Order: sequence, then structure tokens, then C-alpha cells
Amino acid sequence: MRIVRTLESFPPDARPSVVALGVFDGVHLGHRAILDTAVARATGASKAVACTFDPHPAEVLQPGRAPLPITTLEERLALIAESGLELAVVVPFTTVLAAMEPEAFVSEILLGSLGAREIVVGFNHRFGRAARGDARLLRELGGRFGFHAEVVPHTDVDGAPVSSSAIRAALQRGEVDVAARMLGRPYFVGGEVVGGAGRGRTLGFPTANIAAQRQLLVPPGVYACRLHVGEVVHRAVLNAGVRPTFEERVFTLEAHVLDFSGDLYGRPVRLDFVTRIREERKFPGVEALKAQIAADIDAARMALGA
Repeated sequence: MRIVRTLESFPPDARPSVVALGVFDGVHLGHRAILDTAVARATGASKAVACTFDPHPAEVLQPGRAPLPITTLEERLALIAESGLELAVVVPFTTVLAAMEPEAFVSEILLGSLGAREIVVGFNHRFGRAARGDARLLRELGGRFGFHAEVVPHTDVDGAPVSSSAIRAALQRGEVDVAARMLGRPYFVGGEVVGGAGRGRTLGFPTANIAAQRQLLVPPGVYACRLHVGEVVHRAVLNAGVRPTFEERVFTLEAHVLDFSGDLYGRPVRLDFVTRIREERKFPGVEALKAQIAADIDAARMALGA
């Protein structure tokens, strides 16, 4: 998938296009339905194009109150590419763009810059000044300007509509398995293995200390994870927290990689969160902590399987 970062660099050979429009934070199952629809409708000479925004519109419209992202922009683009689109355009979201009337946004950007002959949105997508644009208006503009507006209905999981806000809420409760069902994959975070205090090794459970690329959405606790190192996937027990037994206050990610004895220092890794084993808590002493870590490892083996 080709990626362009400005409207001015949108390639002429990508016109006419079928545009899947949205922020797509997390690229969950609902987003995938929109992207898959664009790919299915891009037949003949038209190209399937994703149009997304950076930064998140809420960061511009509600600074200080914007939700934490489920994915970084680069992770979002990589996930969008999995749907088979030919091109993604990242539109810089600014106060000027936010002030555009919905009619102007459609005519100047989607039709003018991107050459859209079809526009695919989710049922609850809003666009244009004061979020006045919606599915009804998009269909109306389609009749006026001569393009097809395709509105994708909501996707339900566990009897409720999938949304980025519902996924964030599940993650903030530590329900990573619930979030995974809505995402269609595990919640993950990328990072790099960095040096640590070596406390895990002295306890008999060496850990890889991971500097995450972004702030986690999950609460402190112990998680069963899959650790990706290049093409290799390891099972791991992750402690996310401040190590209260040792009176520490710095939040860290420490992964004990099961059945592994190599050196991961300096390596880029990705953590897939499979299930939350327990909350973080303070233990009366080192021996009690060691016994709990051993129990956590057993629980992780059960959760992760072979």
C-alpha cells in the first residue's frame, strides 16, 4: 500500500477512487468493514483509497481532553494495509480543516483532491464544521455532486456495537480479551528492550524491560502476553506497574519470557495482550512475591497454551 502524507502529493493515477473515510483509530472490526467495502467496490479503473487524519481530530478540537490512541499512526497505517487498499492518504487535521463546511470538504477534498467517485463511511461518521456532516448529508451530496455514498452499518460483538470508545473502556477495565474480540486481534504495544535494575534476575525470574512507544490503555497488573521479536513469537508474563513490594514509583513494563534464555537488549518488540491474570499488589516480602510470580507463570502457560 502506498502512503501519501499531504493532499498535494496525492498521485493522479489513484483517480478515480473509492474513498474509505475515517480516523480508524485501532482499526477495529467496524473499521475493517468500511475498508473491506471500499476494496470490494473498487472495481475496474477505480482505486481503493483510505483517507485518514493526523493528529486525531479531538487533539485539535478538544486539547487536553482527547482520548489516548489505541494505535500510533504508523501502526494504524500498517493495519489499514492488511485490508488490501492500494493507497492511504494522511490528511493533516488542523483548525482550518475543522472549520470547513461539510459541503466544501466533500467537493474540494474528497472529490477535488482525491477524485472520489464513491465515498464509504461508517453509520456514525461525522465531518465538516461543527460535525454537521453525517450519513444523511453525504447521501444528499452524492445526489447533488454525482458520487455514490455507501454507509456501512455498525458491527456488533457480544451484542453491542463496536467502537473505539468501547474498546478503550474495556482496556481501561483490564478486559483485554473483550477488547480483542472487538478489535479482531489482540491489543498490542510496540517498544524496545532496555536496561533495567536486574531485580527480576535476582528473584530467579529474569525480565526484559520494555520502553513502550506510547502510553498503555490498560491498568497496572500482570498479563499473559505474546512477545514478538522479529518473526519469532514467545510466550511471556508481563508485569505492568510500579513494583510496590519494593516501594518503587516508576511505571515499568517487565516481561518474563517463558522458556527463553537469550539476550533481547536493544531489540524492537511487540507485546500482544492476551488476558489479565491479576491486579498489581504489594506483598509482605520477597518469598511471597516469588511464590506469586511462579503462580502467575503457571496461569500464563494455561492462558497461552503451547
